[in-house]
Amino acid sequence: MGGTSVTITGSGFTAATAVHFGSVAAVSFVVNSDTSVTAVSPAQALGTVDVRVTTPLGTSPVVSADHFTYLAPPSVTSVRPESGPTGGGTAVTVTGTHFTGATAVNFGTLAATGFVVNSPSSLTAVAPAQSASTVDVTVTGPGGTSAAVATDHFAYLAPQPSVSSLNPSAGPTSGGTSVTISGSGFTGATAVAFGGVAAPSFTVNGDGSITAVSPAQAAATVHVRVITADGISAIVPVDLFLYEGPPPPVPSPPSTGESVEAAPAGRAAIWPLSAGFHNQPDATFRS
Repeated sequence: MGGTSVTITGSGFTAATAVHFGSVAAVSFVVNSDTSVTAVSPAQALGTVDVRVTTPLGTSPVVSADHFTYLAPPSVTSVRPESGPTGGGTAVTVTGTHFTGATAVNFGTLAATGFVVNSPSSLTAVAPAQSASTVDVTVTGPGGTSAAVATDHFAYLAPQPSVSSLNPSAGPTSGGTSVTISGSGFTGATAVAFGGVAAPSFTVNGDGSITAVSPAQAAATVHVRVITADGISAIVPVDLFLYEGPPPPVPSPPSTGESVEAAPAGRAAIWPLSAGFHNQPDATFRS
């Protein structure tokens, strides 16, 4: 693929008029001194060629010291896993060809935090931190840099919100309860839902805290979920909020003013328990 800057050392280079890699002229060259020339290799097929310098006095002869070998550039055929967090740190296995002697691995324009060449067809690289996007993973070696292809894509995913606790975790069906939601990834939240009903208002206190007002709902237990541009929090046991219905009415105590029934002749009156003789048996007295 060419493009390699090559320093040629020798003698008689002053006033050089051409530099050739095999039969193909260098893309460009600079005479540094009578003993040094820097030339950019042209694109050519794989193989070894002679590099020769031409001046008004002639062209350098073919010698073993002038050999330049065109190597195949690396190629990437797969990236696993294909995604990771924006914070970086994901160990990515890159599969392809011509990885021997690799000098760099890039995720988009950023260099991998580190990499290890496992074999000519495999290397493991650590993804650097980067904003949410999809980038090409490219490998650079002695033969050049791998071309960007669909199989080298790595997606940086922003963390989705997650809920770790609610306080309080219950409130009346009439709504209006101020609920502190703890978790992560809340920055930029666009909504908070209690079951399928949006909170009438909420405040993002920080990436790990939101205060939301519960909407009115029927008595039930619902999941409280946080929505951001990056997604919606997963349903988990700790995000449950209980809507409590009003307590049942307390029955009125029986009246204490019952009338006293007349007793048959020769018997005393019988007083009901509610007249004040609680926990005492009714009694009848003979005269």
